[in-house]
Amino acid sequence: MVSTHQEVFRREISGLGEMSIRPIHLDTDIELLHNWVTQPYAKYWGMLEQTQKEVKAAYQEIEDNPHHHTFIGMLNNKPIFLMEKYEASKDMIAEHYDALESDYGMHILVAPAEKRIPQFTWHVFSTVMEYFFSLPYVNRVVVEPDANNEKIHVLNKKAGFEYQKEIALPHKTAALAFCTRESYKNAISTTI
Repeated sequence: MVSTHQEVFRREISGLGEMSIRPIHLDTDIELLHNWVTQPYAKYWGMLEQTQKEVKAAYQEIEDNPHHHTFIGMLNNKPIFLMEKYEASKDMIAEHYDALESDYGMHILVAPAEKRIPQFTWHVFSTVMEYFFSLPYVNRVVVEPDANNEKIHVLNKKAGFEYQKEIALPHKTAALAFCTRESYKNAISTTI
């Protein structure tokens, strides 16, 4: 069970500050969460028209699932992104490939920008990847973004994800991709 009171990961990013990840506190985070998932740029999240109550119900369902959890990412103690972590072998995604127990999936949504910070989205994305690979039971990260979501494909490839195939999910045509510890380390060694 995920603790609901403390951060699960933190790292210092030179020139930016401390980025950390903590479990969601649905009762206090719902207003923020609703604001983020109903922004036009969050269209791939599929919640643009949902009320706060509907968003809360959807995230309560996630939190009630022992194999899927939601987190809030913070920069210097300010909420800046939403991240979901799920056990791929216990998810519908496992119907589309040979899932391993050590495969974990993720979804990331960055908050609306208040000011432009160079490489900000990459810092968020790499923090999430560092978190996943800090967990000894995670050997491979699985993603299934909307096939039309070009911005996330760029980040995935920069982090070392290898695209396998397109798959039909109930709510989208997704691009299935995988990233191992080794492929992530190799990818970031060329981006530094």
